[in-house]
Amino acid sequence: MTSMEPATFVVAVEDRSPRGIAAAVARLVRSGDLHAGDRLPTVRDVAARLGVSPATVSGAWQALAAVGMVVSRGRAGTFVLPEPAGWLPPRYRDMAGGPLPAQTRSATAPLVDLSTGTPDPDLLPPLGPALARVSARTPAAETATYVTTPIVPELERLLRESWPFSPGRLTVVDGAVDAIGRALEQVVGFGDRVAVEDPGFPPLYDLLDQLGLERVPVPLDLQGMRPDGLAEALEAGAHAVVLQPRAHNPTGVSLTATRARELAAVLRRHSQRAHESGDEHTRRDARRPVHVIEDDHSGEIASAKDVSLGAYLPERVVHVRSYSKSHGPDLRIAAVGGPVSVIDPLIARRMLGPGWTSRLLQRVLADLLVDGSAVDAVAHARRVYYGRQRALCDALASHGLQVRPGDGINLWLPVLDEATALVRLEAAGIRVAPGTPFLATPPAEGDRGHVRVTVGSLREDVAGVARTLVVAATA
Repeated sequence: MTSMEPATFVVAVEDRSPRGIAAAVARLVRSGDLHAGDRLPTVRDVAARLGVSPATVSGAWQALAAVGMVVSRGRAGTFVLPEPAGWLPPRYRDMAGGPLPAQTRSATAPLVDLSTGTPDPDLLPPLGPALARVSARTPAAETATYVTTPIVPELERLLRESWPFSPGRLTVVDGAVDAIGRALEQVVGFGDRVAVEDPGFPPLYDLLDQLGLERVPVPLDLQGMRPDGLAEALEAGAHAVVLQPRAHNPTGVSLTATRARELAAVLRRHSQRAHESGDEHTRRDARRPVHVIEDDHSGEIASAKDVSLGAYLPERVVHVRSYSKSHGPDLRIAAVGGPVSVIDPLIARRMLGPGWTSRLLQRVLADLLVDGSAVDAVAHARRVYYGRQRALCDALASHGLQVRPGDGINLWLPVLDEATALVRLEAAGIRVAPGTPFLATPPAEGDRGHVRVTVGSLREDVAGVARTLVVAATA
């Protein structure tokens, strides 16, 4: 890491407006005079040498940060970021973050990466035995026609037996986000509004942007999405709702049965009022039912009960269950169940793309769902994640920081200052995910920040990690 001298930088500035100063930095990056990890001169030094206000320079730095060219590390300074991976959507990129400058972290501190949101690979059931059994039964790739049902019968039977309500139709697709996107394409159109949890999953926000949909934030409490917030979102014109019923990412909150009934009642009341309205536009709008898409991404490793609004509104709920956290992200399998009016068009549209999810992989998953050793491995993982959540929260409490343990593999940790916390943690060899990408709306001035800690990856030295987290959170 190097620092550019203010005098050198000032020579490159042709226009002393915030836009011109930002453009000068961009030119220096493109020319190779500034490299990833280089520290920019301080706002005060640049302002003094250019004869402009610090606010002008700060505005330039903010504009550069908004396009992902630089990042502020608090008191450590502002640094040039590596060129972003173009294949990653914006919030995915922000959530993943990038390595801090090498000198930020102590050379003796091993990196403990708690930023990924992925399961512990050591807790996934082994695929080898299942692959061997399936290949023995199905020695070659299937040669059925292209219009055979997209879900294999043995997997559909197992899914129906465990589904939280009786779905009109079931199918499988390539992961939870694929399922949510395909369901949204069937129930809303460009420009429609969608109620989302705040905080929530950053790739969902990216997906809504890609589909031309406007998100309407709904706050959470310890029982899940708040009914009053949902009612306000519906009054604001939301035509769909996306929520996480278990092990909410990032907070770990799980929907209670009572809250599911309350949310279903809100949806019913909204529909009834719309039908009874004297306004023709409102009555016409009411003929488009508000659908709920449930993202049960943690599925079988969640400790909470499998609660669904589909138990109360089966004709309006699309339930998505992913097997990435429990059986392996690389299987790329998520089950989707809901009303025929939504799932059949979803399947039809998919037939004009990938067609179906590999039936070989479907049979591997079906095998894993009934094999005793695989079932035991998933149950063991669920217990271990539960224990890791509580062990870390107990260790944090011993240092005076009270945090309620959540469900699943993530912990939402409040911090006084997000940027400072990230720098301090990286310096100590701990990487976590920044909290800002999880927010559906920008934080208000004075709000406390958060970071997301993937507790599922924390295997050892819980006390030491907790101590470091507390120091970073309270600094």
